[in-house]
Amino acid sequence: MSSSANLAKRILSPATGFLLFLQAAIVVTGGAVRLTGSGLGCPTWPECTPGSYVPVTGQVEGAIHSWIEFSNRLLTFVLVIAALITVIAVVRAGRKDLRVLAIGQFLGIFGQGVLGGITVLTHLNPLSVASHFLLSTVLIAAATSLYSRRHVPAKKKFSPLRPDIFSRAHVALSGLVVILGTLVTGAGPHAGDVSAPRLHLRIQSAALMHGVAVALLLILTIAFFISKQTSTTTKKYLVTFLLLTLAQGAIGLVQYFQGVPELLVAAHLTGSALVWIGAWRVWLSVQREEMEPTG
Repeated sequence: MSSSANLAKRILSPATGFLLFLQAAIVVTGGAVRLTGSGLGCPTWPECTPGSYVPVTGQVEGAIHSWIEFSNRLLTFVLVIAALITVIAVVRAGRKDLRVLAIGQFLGIFGQGVLGGITVLTHLNPLSVASHFLLSTVLIAAATSLYSRRHVPAKKKFSPLRPDIFSRAHVALSGLVVILGTLVTGAGPHAGDVSAPRLHLRIQSAALMHGVAVALLLILTIAFFISKQTSTTTKKYLVTFLLLTLAQGAIGLVQYFQGVPELLVAAHLTGSALVWIGAWRVWLSVQREEMEPTG
């Protein structure tokens, strides 16, 4: 094996780890844009202000909002570089099994840019905001797969029927919880700008649906764990997932009864990324396993 291939293999682990971190981080920074009311700090796209790609404003308050939004846009360029490094490392390392995932990350980031532009041009329409977040959820799942399979190729695991049913239901219900969470956001007070439209849905109703789905997910997680056919590896990931979900649920309850203060909303948003990564790792532990290194 050539020295460049060996170097690529060594780079693959930190590259995929950094890519996963950035995919989760951009969800949090995007939330910070919304929570600070800076969603239209750059009121146009792809320019920040008409005639300029960087913030141009004479008012201090407007400048702060513009730079917050512009900083989040700049983070996308860092994400593009991380994705490009990952693609190169995957190709040079000869990891054909990871090429679709790596290229998908690169293309997905550009898709995010387009969705971000639509979100701005529709004045933060909650459905556009939700689609922006849900694409991040897909990219986080793919980045988690990349990172978990970074050392050696993965092979299909022929799991017993019951754990397979459990894993499918678990990841599907986890995804539903995420989707319902976007409805709570769309109906809530943190729109990103005072002029942004809101969903015609009572936040109490949205929160109730989200909470019921979380309760069902917790019950399913416990049932999955106590199943006799569930492997030790999957149980380990289920414990981590359960702890993350309980903490996330506690934050959600407190923020709801405290009137959704910004810091708790930010913590809840961070938790959502971690819970989803945990859910995807549970899924991977049942659907695929790593092959033992050879040589």
